Amino acid sequence: MTFLDKPNTQEQDDDGHGRHAKAVTEAALFEAFGGIRGTVETVLPGLIFVTIYTINKDLHLSAIAALGLSLVLVAVRLVRRDTVKHAFSGVFGVAFGVVFAMMTGNAKDFYLPGMLYTLGLALAYIITTLAGVPLIGLILGPVFKENLSWRTRNPGRKKAYAKASWAWGLILLAKCAILFPLYWWADTTQLGWVLVTLKIPPFLLAVYLTWVFLAKAPPPIDVFAEMEEQERAEEARKAAAARERGDA
Repeated sequence: MTFLDKPNTQEQDDDGHGRHAKAVTEAALFEAFGGIRGTVETVLPGLIFVTIYTINKDLHLSAIAALGLSLVLVAVRLVRRDTVKHAFSGVFGVAFGVVFAMMTGNAKDFYLPGMLYTLGLALAYIITTLAGVPLIGLILGPVFKENLSWRTRNPGRKKAYAKASWAWGLILLAKCAILFPLYWWADTTQLGWVLVTLKIPPFLLAVYLTWVFLAKAPPPIDVFAEMEEQERAEEARKAAAARERGDA
């Protein structure tokens, strides 16, 4: 076997580490953001609302159908014993939209709470990043079992969280720049269909960029494993001290 025939074990190790990091990051993002199913569940109520309203212009029927579908999605998750946090957040979002629309009698107001939430979330990503505590790190830190260790002990990871938070903030701001003018100038059906269309692509782009940044970042520091190791070391120390006292 010549030198060129020999496998490069360092490259293999690096490649294996890279694949593992990408897989771990992908799993964490699915857990944090609900995956494909959670994304679809956030789209369906709005899709039902705009579809019914486009057909018959009935605000009450459209709102009740959207809220009913949200409750059904939660019920299905409860029956299947799946996590319900994403489904519940969808119910609250739809409920606020229904209340706004019913109070004002303007069907476009069904979308207003969600649009305001998107704007607030975009600003939160940007402001927290400027403050040195990027929001995406606060969201994903517990998922990766690193909590806030990335702030002081893992600068490369903090930089990746900052990049990801900038990506989320700018993407959501771009989405708002499209939706808010439509809220004032377009009719309900036009706004609704554009909003439904913009529901998934910007989200997937932000998640993909987050995955890219974090997959290339240093691995997270598992603070829970560190605490468990410290507890085991402390127990071993106490046991050794007890044995020494017994021998004495």
